[in-house]
Amino acid sequence: MNKQISNGVNPQILLTKKERKDLKRQGKLEVKEASAQKRRLKKIASWGLGGGLTVALIGGLIWYVVTRPPVPESDIVSRGAFHWHPGLTIYVKGEQQEIPANIGIGAVHRPIHTHDDSGQGIVHMEFQGLARKQDTTLGQFFENWNKDMRSFGTNMKMTVNGEENTEYGNYVMGDKDKIELRFD
Repeated sequence: MNKQISNGVNPQILLTKKERKDLKRQGKLEVKEASAQKRRLKKIASWGLGGGLTVALIGGLIWYVVTRPPVPESDIVSRGAFHWHPGLTIYVKGEQQEIPANIGIGAVHRPIHTHDDSGQGIVHMEFQGLARKQDTTLGQFFENWNKDMRSFGTNMKMTVNGEENTEYGNYVMGDKDKIELRFD
């Protein structure tokens, strides 16, 4: 019963009911397979992109570590952990100023900070690893305090352990230093 007609008549009309059903089923299977193939390609593309980004991130981190300049030995205060206590006293027109407790304490615990013994002028320097000179300066303490060292007044004079010092914010604090700032 399956005759081919070449005069423009639809050949499906000449198919049996079973053949039309099989043809329709075959079409659905082809659409389903094309859809599955598209999903597989999307999955491969997303995994490839994710893998590429991961490799780029790890490569970038390695490049950063390898190419960053080393810290010169002359800039290193300590490579190991330490806990120092320099003392700081601030006078404005002869009157001693109170240094607040908990400077540098908060969501981020900064290595240079104060506790409730700050009324005695004790500054805590608690470093866990590498400490560079720039990390241990008097200026870094004032930065942690969010205060400009010169905000107390004019004509600042500084002594460290009883001797005049003009390093001011650049002074690298040491354990048990007695730092005194006087403002007119």
